[in-house]
Amino acid sequence: MFDMVLLALAAFGAGVLNTIAGGGTFLTFPALVLTGVPPIAANATSTVAVFPGYLGGALGYREELRQLTRASLIRLTLITLLGGLVGSLLLLITSNDAFNLIVPFLLLFATLMFLYGPKLRQWAARHSANISAEGAVGLFMVSLYGGYFNGGLGIVLLALFSLWGWQNIHRMNGLKTWLSFALSAISVATFAVAGIIVWPAALLMMVFSVLGGYFGARVAKAIPQNAVRIIVAIVGFGMSAVFFARLF
Repeated sequence: MFDMVLLALAAFGAGVLNTIAGGGTFLTFPALVLTGVPPIAANATSTVAVFPGYLGGALGYREELRQLTRASLIRLTLITLLGGLVGSLLLLITSNDAFNLIVPFLLLFATLMFLYGPKLRQWAARHSANISAEGAVGLFMVSLYGGYFNGGLGIVLLALFSLWGWQNIHRMNGLKTWLSFALSAISVATFAVAGIIVWPAALLMMVFSVLGGYFGARVAKAIPQNAVRIIVAIVGFGMSAVFFARLF
């Protein structure tokens, strides 16, 4: 019962955080590990837990996505699917011991991306270039990371779009949400076929992450963004410290 309550609360909190600012992985992944789920399975199950929220977000950005040509949207989606598939397959061939060594660094990286994401986007905007072969390579590498570990994906995608020369934040958010959904879909399918998803935990967390997302839309209007950033940073650095401590 304690494990179920912990997972439900973590998923609800992740739904709230993802709606407001991102960072839900900082709650879902550690909660699964703390309840005894092996790291690889915890990462896969965490991906499933937050998966439904991306679709709802993508539907909310329908108008912005229509600003892209169909050919461009298909091309970018296919690159994302390929990168996500490769990243997910890399996760499958990683041992739990090796992943335990990598996780603290991934959590720390995701936390830093969350904190310095706006500055990273500003830097990228000053060094912008049009969508090109380099853009395709960049999107593939970001998607590979997202398929391997989902934390901080949205922030890195926004920075990448800035590097392409995009300035319309609504269109950027729309494409970010759609590509996150596509990437999560291929990851969930890969993990499901591999049989590493803990489905009872995943289904429970999916329900509460959706509820958290709905509640988060209301909370977002009441809590200052700086306060949210501080909360996410504390959680992110705290979880990083916990997983670094587990190495010793």
